[in-house]
Amino acid sequence: MKTKIWVGAILLLFVFYLVAAFGSAVRFIAADEPVAKIIGVAALVVPLVGVWILVREVLFGSRTQKMASILASEGLLPEDTLPRTPSGRIVKAAADEDFVQYKEEAEANPESWKSWHRLALAYDAAGDRRRARESMRTAIGFYLAEGK
Repeated sequence: MKTKIWVGAILLLFVFYLVAAFGSAVRFIAADEPVAKIIGVAALVVPLVGVWILVREVLFGSRTQKMASILASEGLLPEDTLPRTPSGRIVKAAADEDFVQYKEEAEANPESWKSWHRLALAYDAAGDRRRARESMRTAIGFYLAEGK
């Protein structure tokens, strides 16, 4: 719930920024100077790219959470039993060892969003954030293909 409040607050700040940026862009575009018009167009494009990135990330997060809820309700969400360092980080050697089973599961079920979701969590535990996101995107693709 706390995360949703933060996301909502960030979205409100972003909407305020968009309104301000749009107003500035319109004033620049209305100016007589060609350079001002170019700045005005850029002032419209940059926030639109930001909107696209924000929407993409919010959808990624909500879909990931929905899929995790399904796995949890089916008892398929991996338990967090890996040993941790005193600072709270997962011990990499244990995560690497645990990773093998999820990799084999995804290889055996290459079109299962559940297997890919679990593999993404294993990548994340092993500290490989890039592959974790790639695997989660694959899981989301298969999840959406099922019509969910």
